Amino acid sequence: MLKQLFTVLSFGILGTFTAQAQSGNAAAIMARKQVPVLCYHQIRDWRATDKTVDKDYIMPIATFKQHMKLLADSGYHTILPDQLYNYLTKGTPLPSKPIMLTFDDTDLDQWEVARPEMKKYGFKGVFFIMTVPLGKKHYMSSAQVKQLSDEGNAIESHTYDHHNFKKYAGKDWEIQLDKPTQKLKEITGKPIEYFAYPYGLWNAEGLPQLHKRGFKLAFQLGEKRDPQDPLMTVRRILDSGYWTAKSFSSNIKHSF
Repeated sequence: MLKQLFTVLSFGILGTFTAQAQSGNAAAIMARKQVPVLCYHQIRDWRATDKTVDKDYIMPIATFKQHMKLLADSGYHTILPDQLYNYLTKGTPLPSKPIMLTFDDTDLDQWEVARPEMKKYGFKGVFFIMTVPLGKKHYMSSAQVKQLSDEGNAIESHTYDHHNFKKYAGKDWEIQLDKPTQKLKEITGKPIEYFAYPYGLWNAEGLPQLHKRGFKLAFQLGEKRDPQDPLMTVRRILDSGYWTAKSFSSNIKHSF
């Protein structure tokens, strides 16, 4: 009886210490200065059929080039997820003026436009790959994704078919997380440890599923971080197709 009581008390104390440690770590992470993380989707010129609301997600080619040049001229240095994770969890120093460039949805124009423009300035990016369209028209192929990885960019998960994370249940976790992770591992030969939420949408109930699968960071869009789990709610902002160079620079400085 005494042994059982001791075991119960031990687990209770351990649980308390674990909760306190997690809370302390989260508080330390929340206290660190946020690193600007930019999000891109399509990089192409606007068409007459594009809706006004969609143009936030469509970056005209000349605007993208202008923004990349501004980053280079302003002394920004691109970082990758491992660097951000080590900074947030351990305080590992980052380069001066760090910034992260992320690309969602596997669009071919990221290969055709973003890749050569980034290479011009020695920039690296994070490509969050949705696996269902690989090799289809207007999307990257597995070979192109592999080359991006071989060139030093990060290839990470953006689900199978962009299904809303907040609605996952049952087999969705396997379809949207496990299978894409395995597919991307096979393509790149590297572990897949970072995740971007479709539409930037997340809920606290689903975060344990990401931890369970070994994801180190998960990226949303502009909502506030979860103070209990900031690693799974890293903020990004869309680099809007409407932004001038001046508004682009201002948003980077004041949004994080």
